[in-house]
Amino acid sequence: MPPKVSSSPTNNSLPTLVSKDRELSWQIASNLFVSFKYAWAGITYAFQTQRNFRIHVAVCALAIGLSVFLQLETVEVSIIFVTSGLVLTLELVNTSIESIVDLTVKQSYHELAKVAKDCAAAAVLVSALVALLVASTLILPPLARLILSRF
Repeated sequence: MPPKVSSSPTNNSLPTLVSKDRELSWQIASNLFVSFKYAWAGITYAFQTQRNFRIHVAVCALAIGLSVFLQLETVEVSIIFVTSGLVLTLELVNTSIESIVDLTVKQSYHELAKVAKDCAAAAVLVSALVALLVASTLILPPLARLILSRF
């Protein structure tokens, strides 16, 4: 069951988690399966509630799909996987930082909360720009050759 989300009364653009059934989630996971279950819950939450995470997933899938379609070298595809994974990881970290900051300041304005959220978002932006540069460097030349060979 997806988490119930409602808008905050102080900021309508910021969804807050109202309730989610996570029995004993505050305790150490009893086994590896439970650990993976909680990790998957985090990915699911981010995908359901974070527009930018969904955008990054789509762009990463496109880059990986093009890499495979263009039959890039294994190491090149691996580099695209790693940079894509870094972007998605940082987006998840950004989401967690934003949630902790919102919980801590009770969604009221505080300059240090703004700094924390802006820096976390900047980390995602930097990683996304680097991933775009890497993917462009590896994908554009063979893509251009393919397109030009058709004319």
